[in-house]
Amino acid sequence: MIRVGVVGASGWADGSHLPALAALEEFEVSAVATTSQASADRVAAAHGVRHAFADAAELAAHPEVDLVVVSVKASGHAAVIRAALEAGKHVVSEWPLGVDAGQARELTEAATAAGVAHAVVLQGHHAPSARFAADLLAAGRIGTLESVALVAEGAPWGGSRIRPDLVFGLDPAEGTNILTIMAGHFLAALERVAGPLVEVSARLPRAHERVLVAGTERTVPNATPSHVLLHGLLAGGATASVTVHGGDGPLRDGFLLKLVGSEATLTATPAQRGTFIHWGEWDIRIGDEVLAVPGTYHAVPAGVRSGPPANIAALYQEVARAIAEGRQPHPSFETALRHHRLLAAIERSAAEGIAHKVS
Repeated sequence: MIRVGVVGASGWADGSHLPALAALEEFEVSAVATTSQASADRVAAAHGVRHAFADAAELAAHPEVDLVVVSVKASGHAAVIRAALEAGKHVVSEWPLGVDAGQARELTEAATAAGVAHAVVLQGHHAPSARFAADLLAAGRIGTLESVALVAEGAPWGGSRIRPDLVFGLDPAEGTNILTIMAGHFLAALERVAGPLVEVSARLPRAHERVLVAGTERTVPNATPSHVLLHGLLAGGATASVTVHGGDGPLRDGFLLKLVGSEATLTATPAQRGTFIHWGEWDIRIGDEVLAVPGTYHAVPAGVRSGPPANIAALYQEVARAIAEGRQPHPSFETALRHHRLLAAIERSAAEGIAHKVS
């Protein structure tokens, strides 16, 4: 049994990590931490957890914690990850790993030196639909891949107004915006299917210098992109075109993914309206043929096969196997670092107006 401490348990983790962990017999949530003792106590009581903390370092140091889950704002990831590594604990961090590629490199080096298992929550890597589509390509169902096109909605980022709880992300230093969060996840899903991008030419237009705080008459300055536009080359030689357009929400069409091969074209759209590419199920077609994702791609318990907990549960299953086998799980911090370097190449390309290689 792997005993887990969840830091940031009252936010995103409450509806994703905690249900996923509760459904898996390999894990027991033994501790939670939030920004106050009162909220930590409430979360612990709601989920039947023994220990509650207002300090992440105390949670990480507790002898009944084997693995620390980091589900706080991106700007707070580094401090929690370092506390976990100093305590010799395994780590699962939400994406993004850090606020930029430099910090991601430092955290990856520290995790490697600590000799613990380290994983990052890039849900597209474990999405059944993405894995099935990747296998269809590998089996030659569309011939040689020639081009990829992805159009996806990036709301709630990039619009003319923003929720009060997301205002912090209008500062690029927070590492939480339409490029890092939305495009980061979307591109990881695309690469899971079609292979890695090796060169990008990008634009990051900013349509709104100031943004209205939803439910108020107050506007705040914005220094983050409204949209992410890129063309690129994949390692296999195919071209890629990606548009992530921001907005105020709610999410409507979600995404359209088109993979054009020498023999046929595969298209993917959300199976349920208003879901993201990295955690929703896909409707997949090759030409006019509708292809259902086989049940063998759904390995998580039935109770967590939909919504955010589904692919997070699949990641935890991979973490449990990796720990038992004495290897690193996938995606690891090294995977996260590679994705950070992709985003850095996009930013450099947009700033300089030239194509950039992805290191």
